[in-house]
Amino acid sequence: MSDAHAQNAQATPQLLTRISTLLHRWDRQLLHNVAAQHWPGAEPVLPRLSHSANHGLLWFGTAAGIAALGREPRSRRAAARGVASLALASTVINTVGKRSVRRARPVLEAVPVIRRLKRQPFTTSFPSGHAASAAAFATGVALESKGWGAVVAPVAAAVALSRVYTGAHYPSDVLVGAALGVGAAFAVRGAVPTRSQLPAPGRPHADAPALPGGEGLVVVVNRQAGSAGSAALVREKMPLAEVVECAPEGLTAELEKAVGRCQALGILGGDGTINSAASVAAAHGLPLAVFPGGTFNHFTYDLGIESVDDTCRAVEGGEAVRVDLGRFRPGPDCGESGGEDRDATRHFLNTFSLGVYPELVRIREHWSPRIGGWAAGVLAAAIVLRGEHPLEAEVQGRRRPMWLLFAGNGIYQRVGPTPGRRQDLSDGLLDVRVVHAGRLPGLRLLAAALAGPLSRSPVHAAQKLRQLRIGGLAPGTLLAYDGEVMAAPRELVVDKEVQALTVYRPQALL
Repeated sequence: MSDAHAQNAQATPQLLTRISTLLHRWDRQLLHNVAAQHWPGAEPVLPRLSHSANHGLLWFGTAAGIAALGREPRSRRAAARGVASLALASTVINTVGKRSVRRARPVLEAVPVIRRLKRQPFTTSFPSGHAASAAAFATGVALESKGWGAVVAPVAAAVALSRVYTGAHYPSDVLVGAALGVGAAFAVRGAVPTRSQLPAPGRPHADAPALPGGEGLVVVVNRQAGSAGSAALVREKMPLAEVVECAPEGLTAELEKAVGRCQALGILGGDGTINSAASVAAAHGLPLAVFPGGTFNHFTYDLGIESVDDTCRAVEGGEAVRVDLGRFRPGPDCGESGGEDRDATRHFLNTFSLGVYPELVRIREHWSPRIGGWAAGVLAAAIVLRGEHPLEAEVQGRRRPMWLLFAGNGIYQRVGPTPGRRQDLSDGLLDVRVVHAGRLPGLRLLAAALAGPLSRSPVHAAQKLRQLRIGGLAPGTLLAYDGEVMAAPRELVVDKEVQALTVYRPQALL
C-alpha cells in the first residue's frame, strides 16, 4: 500500500469521529436550548401528549375517530393507511433501528422536573419510535386524504417536539425517526397504492349536458336507503334540480315519470336502487347521475364517486363516461318471453350470482329489521354454510355441482391485500367464478376469495367470458343481482350491453 493510501485510510476514521463528535455536541446544545426555553401552556400539554402516544394509543384512537366522523370511504381508507404505516414504522424501529445504534438517553439535569416524563423510557434513544409513529401515521393519512392529513399533522409535530421537550430524546433521534416514519408510509403506498394512483375507472368519455345548479336534473330518492342526509345535501348543492322522494315500491314509476321532464336522470340510494335507474336511463338514452346514499355503494365507488360533491361537480361540468350493463334473461327454451321481451330481461351493474349468496341475502334481509344488518349477515352466513346440498346446474353445457356461481360486470382486480375492485367498467367482459361443491363450503368460499380472479384450483375456477349459458336449474332456485333476490328460470343467458349507459363522473378524481 502506498503512503498516500495509508494516510487516507488513517484519516477517514478520524474524520468520521470528528463529525460524530461535532453532531453530538450540536445535539446536546440544541437539547439544552429547548430545555432553557419557557413556552407558556406547553408544560401541562406536551408531557401528557407524549405519554398518550405510548404504544400508538393516541394514533389508534385518532384512526377510530377519523373512521367514525368521516362520511366518505376516503376517511376510512385514510385511517386504515395511517395505522398500517404506523405498524410498519414501529416494527422497523423496534426490531432494527434501536438494536443497530445503542445510544444512551439524554442526561436530564438540564430539563426542568415539571417537564420530565413520570416513567422514563428504558430502551435506547436512537431513533425515536414516537416520532417515527407520529410521522408515519400523519403521512399515511395525508396520502389518502389531504383534509384529514392537515388535521393530524400539527398533532404529530407536537408529539415529535414533546420527545425533545421532555428530554426523552435528542433532536437527531426525533429527526431520523420522523424520516423513517415518512419512509414507512411511502413503502406502504408502494405495496398498496392510494386511490389517486389507480387508473381512473370507466371509459371512454361521453358527451353529457352540463347542468349548472342541477337545472334540468330530476333526482329520485329511495326513502328507505338510509339517505335522508344525502338528499338534503343534494338539495343544497343542486338548488335548481327537482328532488323526488318515494318508497321502494314506487321507485320505477317515479323514474319513468321523470323521463319526460328532464335532461338527465338522477338517483340517490344503494346498488339496488341505482340498478333500477340505470335500466330506465339506458332504455331512454338519458345520462345518469348517481348519488351514493345506501348501505353499500359498490358501483359508485368503483366508478370513482365517493360523495354527493363528486357527482354534483360532474353534473355541473358535463363530465361523463360510458359503462357496460350486465344483463341476464331466460334462455330460448323458456318460452317466447325469453326472447326479446324487455320485461323478462334484467340488468346488473355489479354482480350476478347463484348458489349460497342469494340464500344468504334472503336470510339477511329477513332478519335485518329485527337484529340489525351486521348481526343478520353473520346469522345468514352461519345458516347457509352448514353444508347443505349444493346447487346443480349446466354451465356452458357442462353439468356440475357448485356452492357458488358469480358473474361480475367487468373484471375485478386485486390491489395488494385489499378486496377487488374494477378498473374498467366498459371492458365488455364478465368476470365468471365458480366455487366447486365439496366438503366445508365455508373454507372453500374463503379459499376462492383469497385466490383472486382468474385462478384455477380444485376449489375455484375463474374465466373471462362475453356470454355465460346456464341451464338445468331446479324450480325454486334463487338468483341475486346487485343485492336483489328473485326466482331463477330454468335456463339463463348472461351477457352484457356494452357501453349502454352514460354516467356522470368527474374527470379529476380528488
